[in-house]
Amino acid sequence: MTLGQKIAWDDTVLPFQLDNSDMRGRVARLDGVLDGILGQHDYPAPVEALVAEMVLLTALIGQTVKLRWKLSLQVQSKGAVRMIATDYYAPEEEGGSARIRAYASFDRERISDGAPFEQVGEGYFAILIDQGEGMQPYQGITPVAGASLSDCAEAYFGQSEQLPTRFQLGFGKSMMPGTGESWRAGGVMLQHMPKAGEHVQSEAPAPVAVDMNENWSRVNILLDTVEELELIGPVIPPTDLLLRLFHEEAPRVYDAQQVRFGCTCSEDRVRQSLSIYSARDIEKMTTDDGRVTADCQFCGQHYDLDPATVGFEAKEGGNDA
Repeated sequence: MTLGQKIAWDDTVLPFQLDNSDMRGRVARLDGVLDGILGQHDYPAPVEALVAEMVLLTALIGQTVKLRWKLSLQVQSKGAVRMIATDYYAPEEEGGSARIRAYASFDRERISDGAPFEQVGEGYFAILIDQGEGMQPYQGITPVAGASLSDCAEAYFGQSEQLPTRFQLGFGKSMMPGTGESWRAGGVMLQHMPKAGEHVQSEAPAPVAVDMNENWSRVNILLDTVEELELIGPVIPPTDLLLRLFHEEAPRVYDAQQVRFGCTCSEDRVRQSLSIYSARDIEKMTTDDGRVTADCQFCGQHYDLDPATVGFEAKEGGNDA
C-alpha cells in the first residue's frame, strides 16, 4: 500500500450477521468523512472528540435506513456543549454513497480540561427519521446518561426500541510517515435480531428454547477483546476483524455501504427559509453593508444576498454576490 493512498475499506459501513447466535451488526471505518466534517470548524479537542463519536454512531445506525431517507442524531444539553447534531442521508439509488454532516454548538469559555463527555450536561439524546415528503417523521428521545454518547445510544435502543444494542468505538488523530495528521475512526455495533415469526401463531411443536441472554453475553465478551488499533488501524480489513472476533459465531457479511461528507445547503434553501419574513423583518436582518448574510452551521458555506430579493415581498432582480 502506498503511503497516502486511500484504503478500500475507508469510509465504509459493513453489515454483518452472526448466524450461530442470531445477532446482527455493522463495522464502520471513517477517515475522509471525519476530516471533511471537522476541517470545517475550529473545535476545541473535547468537542472534536464528541463530534467524532457522534458521526461514528450516525454511520453505524444510519446504514439501516432505506433509500432517500434521512436519519438525524441530536444531543441537547445544559453543559458546555449545548448541541451536537448529525444528519445521515441515505443513497438516492442502489449502490450510491450515503452522506453525513455534523456540527456542534458550545460555550468555549465553559470547556474544561476534563473528559469529552464531561462537557455534556443534563439533557437528552434523540434519533429522528425523515421518511420523505408526505410521511410523518419518527422521533425517539432518551435522557443523557452514562459515561459516553455510545452509552446514550445503547440506552435509547434498550428503552425505546426494546432492542439490546452494544457499541465499541475508537477514534483519534493519526499520522503516517510522509503524510499529514488526519482523523481515523472505527467501530462495531451489535444488536439482537428480532425473532423470526415471533408474532405468528402456530400449532406446530415449540422449538427448543435458546438462551438469548447467554448468546448476548458471549458475543459481548468477544467484542470486549477488540483493541483500538483493530478498530481504526489501516492494516486490518473489517472482514478480518469479524473473523478474529466472532469466527465461532459464523459471521456472514453483506455489501458495504460507502459514506462521504456531504451538505445539502444551497442558496435556494436559504431563500426558502427567509420566504416567511416580510420586508420589514428582512430590514432588521440587513447588515450595515446593506446585505443579508447566512452561514451554514454544518459546512461553513457563506451566503450573501440582496435584501430586496428575499422574503415574501421580494422583488425580481437585485444584486446578489
